[in-house]
Amino acid sequence: MGKSKELSVDLKKRIIDLNKSGKSLGAISKQLQVPRATVQTIIRKYKVHGTVVSLPRSGRKRKLSHAAERRLVRMVKSQPRITKKQVCKDLEADGTQVSVSTVKRVLHRHGLRGCRARKKPLLQKRHLKTRLKFAADHMDKDKTFWRKVLWSDETKIELFGHNTQQYVWRRKGEAFNPRNTMPTVKHGGGSIMLWGCFAASGTGSLQKVNGIMKKEDYLQILQENLKPSARRLGLGRSWVFQQDNDPKHTSKVVKEWLNQAGIKVLEWPSQSPDLNPIENMWTVLKKRVHARKPSHLAELHQFCQEEWSNIRPEACQELVDGYQKRLVAVKMAKGHVTKY
Repeated sequence: MGKSKELSVDLKKRIIDLNKSGKSLGAISKQLQVPRATVQTIIRKYKVHGTVVSLPRSGRKRKLSHAAERRLVRMVKSQPRITKKQVCKDLEADGTQVSVSTVKRVLHRHGLRGCRARKKPLLQKRHLKTRLKFAADHMDKDKTFWRKVLWSDETKIELFGHNTQQYVWRRKGEAFNPRNTMPTVKHGGGSIMLWGCFAASGTGSLQKVNGIMKKEDYLQILQENLKPSARRLGLGRSWVFQQDNDPKHTSKVVKEWLNQAGIKVLEWPSQSPDLNPIENMWTVLKKRVHARKPSHLAELHQFCQEEWSNIRPEACQELVDGYQKRLVAVKMAKGHVTKY
């Protein structure tokens, strides 16, 4: 026998009103065409709870006890890369058989959700130590100091940006409809390598690197762009140059030129792109350029130059003025990677 349909709240209220008016259970049942047992149950529940609204039900007993749930959560926290199927197997080995859906629901209740692991540089103990030292040495520096830093780095921009993601609204079975796919080209359709610099007062030079950059190419870029950018950005005489520890950057010929040119270099911890705000600038640049959909490499380079110069100085200053937050984040993470 199938489950009968639950009575509406209005009908339940009529049953209560008729009962209050003095009518018997049989009379109410006959008048409203409702089984006498049902009428009796509704009146009894009303006298106990004072309402005719259906109360929350306990539902089916949970497969996992509270202790088992805590153990499951501890297992996932200690092994973040473990899969739901593996969790099920581990629980089954201990005598508890649950489905993948149950595991997912339990983890969701405890605020744990499956996410893609962020790709970050590999940090060894020596890297953690130098990152913490950098944060400690510069924690007391105010905005004035960071506004005198000329930040630099290289980046690769692909023509079609095969690493970008695009979400679409579609029905099941429409995944391969041309309107719901994103065309790709091998190697992103080609790419260009760029060197750029910026300061709190705005963006500096943006130079295209031809082929694989060697130390001689890097030196030429610095000779042609470093001081002109510093002058154009109004950094004065006491500015500091930032670069990472790429072998080309720390080569003897580059060090000698920087020393002869009287350019002070910021001592930099290795494997620390999260400490370089120009990484945020690259993200902004790539989004703007790809939004314009360049069709060939020459146009890609042109759009990069235009969008780089269109970045507002106010955005640069806001990015640099919040630099101390990065140092605090490194300290809080004990030298490990941060959200930046």
